Amino acid sequence: MKNFWTWTCLFWLCASVVQAGKVLVFPLDGSHWVNMKVIIEELHSRNHQVTVIRHTDSWYIKENSPFYTSISLDVGSGFDQHSFTSFVTQLMEMQREEYFVFKRLQMEIKRAKKTSEYHMIARKTLESIFENKKMLQMLKNSKYDLILTDPAIPGGVILGHYLKLPLVFNVRWTTHGEGHFLIAPSPLSYVPLIGSELPNKMSFFQRVLNVFIFCVFQYRTEKIVTPHYRDIIEEYLGPDVKLHSLYQAADLWLMRVDFVFEFPRPTMPNVVYMGGFQCKPAKPLPDHLEEFVQSSGEHGFIIMSLGTLIADLPADLAEEIAAAFAELPQKVIWRHRGSRPSTLGNNTLLVDWMPQNDLLGHPKIRLFVAHGGTNGIYEAIYHGVPLVGLPLIFDQKDNIIRIEERGAGKNIDFFTMNKDIFLQGLKDVLNEPSYRMNMQRLSRLHRDTPMRPLDTALFWIEFVMRHKGAAHLRTESYKLPWYSYHSVDVMVFLLTAAGLLMFFTFGLLWFCFRVCVKRKQKNQ
Repeated sequence: MKNFWTWTCLFWLCASVVQAGKVLVFPLDGSHWVNMKVIIEELHSRNHQVTVIRHTDSWYIKENSPFYTSISLDVGSGFDQHSFTSFVTQLMEMQREEYFVFKRLQMEIKRAKKTSEYHMIARKTLESIFENKKMLQMLKNSKYDLILTDPAIPGGVILGHYLKLPLVFNVRWTTHGEGHFLIAPSPLSYVPLIGSELPNKMSFFQRVLNVFIFCVFQYRTEKIVTPHYRDIIEEYLGPDVKLHSLYQAADLWLMRVDFVFEFPRPTMPNVVYMGGFQCKPAKPLPDHLEEFVQSSGEHGFIIMSLGTLIADLPADLAEEIAAAFAELPQKVIWRHRGSRPSTLGNNTLLVDWMPQNDLLGHPKIRLFVAHGGTNGIYEAIYHGVPLVGLPLIFDQKDNIIRIEERGAGKNIDFFTMNKDIFLQGLKDVLNEPSYRMNMQRLSRLHRDTPMRPLDTALFWIEFVMRHKGAAHLRTESYKLPWYSYHSVDVMVFLLTAAGLLMFFTFGLLWFCFRVCVKRKQKNQ
């Protein structure tokens, strides 16, 4: 009888704590979806119901999945493979040209124009949702427990506030730049902006540059991004609502950051760090890859991949890379979809796709040649594999700089390198033991946590479900005007009070002096 009541109590306790929830997901396509999918699959494994909003022309996000149900929007995403890869190719070609300030300005203008176009399409996506009253009512009737979104676009942020749902971010980027800069104190004296390519130990002129870049980014956001959403926010959320305040009102920020990799900086209570959450132990390789890897003998093997956006390279650069690989004793597995380089050696295997995580976890791996995307970097850290970085676009150079600062890899300028420069970089990392030792130290630090990053993320998502939000962790600073946030009004008040006090003190002393002078004159 005693055991019966024990098991009954345990059953009801578990039922009250672990309840299946309903999660609405508003994701971003491309490599960001790779991260979001990991969380969705884990939510599904815990019996939560997941609904994903997608476009009919989505690049990565499939309509049918065993892990979620989908709501397909019959409107262009602007994120199809052809348009995005062509844009990336144009940026690469511009960076390969001889560097001039004018060329850099031209590239930034082109990037800003593309950003504006993409936010224009994102606004149309929101309009299609808000104008579809049947869909809106269906979303309201579904009674979701929270909305999980990637805030690199504000669609999920605006929709979540409209539906009055607790808001959880899967975040590294927002429309305003790197996520911390929108929610946490970010002293520009030692917190470099992503995109500035600066270290955290900055000289005076580097700090000047950091502040200048920050001002440019703020201006660009206010002129290029915010205007696209101003009308729709005013219509559906109210006239005095600002886009940045919608972000700052989120309940939880699941930040794809680990300070093993990122520079230290201030943070906030509702920021939860889950950098490397997608990493996992390696599985056995397919037979043909295992056979190729084992043939490397004591020299081991190298893998090279430039991410999801860049599968093939300009032919002349591919020739230089292939020629450098051919002179190494290691075997090389290279993800490359372009034409076969004529300088390709017998030690190099070209593939359309590779099980990157499983290769990085293989005991014979020696080096990872990567473009500097955070997914690949965290997998390299997890498995303790040193890097040679060939950063191409976006934040990739900043990421490689952080690895280089920790002595776990080497950065090579992709657009000025030749065979000799690339070969020397490979040999430096292969032959200098400190690179591997430093990366393995980062790996030990990254793994030494009480919970896996993914389990941490899921705990906090379920925490928000259980408590209908996490308002107690959220600062109310976003409701303050800028002059109150920075205590400008307090400083003005104190300076005014000090000025008045000095004025009255001086006046009193002057009055006393005059009285004394008059009295002396009278006595004389």
